[in-house]
Amino acid sequence: MNTDKNTALYEKMAAEQDKFRDWLKSQPSEEILNHAYEYIVREDILMAMEELDLPQSRAAALLASPSLLADVYKEFADRETSYMDVVRDSIERRAEAALDAQRELPLYRHDAAHAREQGDLDLYRASRRANIACKEAIEASISEHYRDNRLDKDAVPQVIEQFGYTRTLYVLANTVQQKDWDGRFSPANKAWAKTVDIPPNPDGFGGERNLDFVVDSHPGLVDLFLSQARQDYLRLQPLTPERFTPRP
Repeated sequence: MNTDKNTALYEKMAAEQDKFRDWLKSQPSEEILNHAYEYIVREDILMAMEELDLPQSRAAALLASPSLLADVYKEFADRETSYMDVVRDSIERRAEAALDAQRELPLYRHDAAHAREQGDLDLYRASRRANIACKEAIEASISEHYRDNRLDKDAVPQVIEQFGYTRTLYVLANTVQQKDWDGRFSPANKAWAKTVDIPPNPDGFGGERNLDFVVDSHPGLVDLFLSQARQDYLRLQPLTPERFTPRP
């Protein structure tokens, strides 16, 4: 082993980093930010040097450099590394985890008063925020996918991917229930919406909290969206004898 040489390398690098740190502290904020990445990488180089055991000849060659740490940093910076691939992969993994958490968030089917009595306010609030976000996602998807007087097939899957069928259909059922007077919703969708149990959720001022997740897009387009969502959901259900029973 070449402990003495490697220790000398580490100590020389550490002294160089201390000097670099002191210089950074004297710089304006913008200049510090410009060198933030360099500083972090130099710290990583120091950490790696603690575990590295270079042959004597290589260690001696490095020790001859007047700016050892800066030279190693430049070597690293000039190389093509997979660093950005790791960054992109981290972003994608975090996004997927966030999406999974959003899809798997339980739908809270009770009002605020019940949640307060049961100590479920955190669950209630999280579910309510998700309901509102789902409502906004439906509006955005309808706006994005309505063209040439039709709603294209990607409108529903875009929302389902984010929120799943349970919450999406709940928000749509609430929308139809709150707008039951609107003749632009089909009788079939109105009848279906009435089968979904959505308790009233009054606030302390006589208002209705459920209005906060009513989809405000054109009712005719919401009706098309709902019909497609119901059809897509039905296709995922197992076949049963009841599904083959002729209608009267």
